[in-house]
Amino acid sequence: MKRGLSVCVAAVVLALASVASASAAPASAALKLTWMPGYKSPGTPAKYDKVGVIKVGPSKAKNVLVLEPGTSAGAAYFVPLASWLVQTLPGWQVWSVERRENLLEDQSMVNKAKAGKASTQAVFNYYLGWLTNRSITHHFQPVQDANVPYAKGWGLKVAVEDLHGVIAKARKLGGKVVLGGHSLGGSVVTGYATWNFNGKPGADDLAGLVYDDGASFRSPPSADAARQTLQQFMSPSTSPWLPFVPGIPPYDSGLFGTTGGLSAIVAPDKPLANGELQLLPASLKPPVPVTNLAQFGYGTSVATSKLVFAIMAHDGAGIATKPMSNGLYGWNSAGAITPIKRYAQMLSGYPLQNVDGTEWYFPQRLTDDSSAINNGVANPAQAVFGIKDTMGRKLPRRLLMYAFGAYGGPAITQATVALAKQSNIPMRNLMLISRQGAYAHNDPAGAYPKNAFFSALIPFLRRAANS
Repeated sequence: MKRGLSVCVAAVVLALASVASASAAPASAALKLTWMPGYKSPGTPAKYDKVGVIKVGPSKAKNVLVLEPGTSAGAAYFVPLASWLVQTLPGWQVWSVERRENLLEDQSMVNKAKAGKASTQAVFNYYLGWLTNRSITHHFQPVQDANVPYAKGWGLKVAVEDLHGVIAKARKLGGKVVLGGHSLGGSVVTGYATWNFNGKPGADDLAGLVYDDGASFRSPPSADAARQTLQQFMSPSTSPWLPFVPGIPPYDSGLFGTTGGLSAIVAPDKPLANGELQLLPASLKPPVPVTNLAQFGYGTSVATSKLVFAIMAHDGAGIATKPMSNGLYGWNSAGAITPIKRYAQMLSGYPLQNVDGTEWYFPQRLTDDSSAINNGVANPAQAVFGIKDTMGRKLPRRLLMYAFGAYGGPAITQATVALAKQSNIPMRNLMLISRQGAYAHNDPAGAYPKNAFFSALIPFLRRAANS
């Protein structure tokens, strides 16, 4: 067994959160992921030069909110928020972006479980059980780094150029287009808005920008630091993928969200699958036997999680104090801002086929390049990384901006103010809200039915439609 594999197994088992024997309900045909031609990245096979979109809302709606997910997040992450928004705001669609790296994922067994054709135990065996049970011969095959050297080129340029195609299609509808992003997706928003497209900023195509707990900051690395980062990254021994949770192979972090969320929805009151509990590290083991839903909450809730902030939401108070009739302890949702099953849907993509709310393979290069955006002000590191965010002082003065700081708090709103001031955009064009402490990183997209981010987004988009 490879070094660190036992750790990754344990962490993902938390995410699988107990895939017992229940099956999922049939998937809905109402929404689907569609792929369109993307940027032709050097060395990349044509089958991966694509960008995906989940379109939510009436096809006749002319205005489009395009949403870019954050680090290790997929298009389905925004679906609950998007569905709520288009019900509230006639005349708008939401297009949630699926980056090209998600074409590398093996969704086959997840699809079957979502369609009610595979048990959650089968999901566990396929994605994790084979690691310790060699009798399982039909199983998930992780992508080997050596087989995807071209993925080291999937940085900010690829993300921005792919977005350019999406936004061009949205503009053809004849309405207004607003670009928003969560977490690192907020950096990509600035990266697009300030990108030099033949002498014009990307923001010329947009009515507004939306920052959901993410932004670009004026703190680029030096040219020497950028060269060192790039040199190390291009080494054959370095993976193309960001290790979302340190010490754990990248694809396992994605599986945490996908399969953990799935089991929490389709088998919420069932016990952990056979053999899972013994693989959990001590820090992630609940003190009592728990249900799938409780295990998912234990790993994601601000109140209990030992994982990184980027996975957290206010989805409940913790494990229930008394067991259920089956002897298992359920989840206490008291104080939740984001309903736990809603968050599980955001991560798993249930019931949609071929898509989830996580990325199993997130490009390290996108993170590295984003460090040099610098709110669109040219700097030496940009030349090293080959990015063109040089139009940060030439954004259209009519541009509207909405920034919501959750975990990032005032830093998000301050970065947005700085971006506006660079181009003399009047402060009346900005909507700024900070809920640091009250909102976790994933609450803006997940909170329901009360949601401060959503409540301000609706009038912002109305204003954008009339701008």
